[in-house]
Amino acid sequence: MRALLNRWRRWLWRQLFYRMVFGEQGRAGQALPHTRIAPSTCIDGTQGLDLADHVFIGQFNFLDATAGLRIAEGVQITNFVSIVTHSSHRSIRLLGRAYAGHANTMPGYVCAPIEIGAYSFIGPHSVVEAGSRIGKGVVVCSHSRVRGEVPDFAIVTGSPARAIGDVRAKDAQLLAQHPELAAHYAAWAGELPRAEPRHG
Repeated sequence: MRALLNRWRRWLWRQLFYRMVFGEQGRAGQALPHTRIAPSTCIDGTQGLDLADHVFIGQFNFLDATAGLRIAEGVQITNFVSIVTHSSHRSIRLLGRAYAGHANTMPGYVCAPIEIGAYSFIGPHSVVEAGSRIGKGVVVCSHSRVRGEVPDFAIVTGSPARAIGDVRAKDAQLLAQHPELAAHYAAWAGELPRAEPRHG
């Protein structure tokens, strides 16, 4: 009986608090019918969030949009991801107790917008730091720390994140197996990936 009760409680909790539902609204008031944001994701500075459609943002993420956060079409942000457009870790050390009441420009304070390009993927437990620009079609592997510019179609990993590959190599193989999907790919990517030449 207890197992049944626990199963029912977990189901009810998931339906009430963690269920993903389609449909959001963009900053300009436009409907985003295919975008989903988990209710456990915290968004700070929602007025700075520029969100496109077909976006998926999973559970237990922190998105800081106070300095501007642009998330393009088709982006997937998995779980336990932090995206921060500001950092006060230097300022708080310099100002100490005066930090909370400081009225002027904060020395050492970092504040810059972030952009995540179309159909990019941000893996679990990753951090994207202020001022980063992630290109389109990028894969950020889990447990990565992104700082700065990430070129289109890169696969990045590590802390700090470094490029280890290009998604187009595998994409070309998959499109060769599924040529009926070529138009869908080209619609957002601008062109089809080239197959790697075979040696031997």
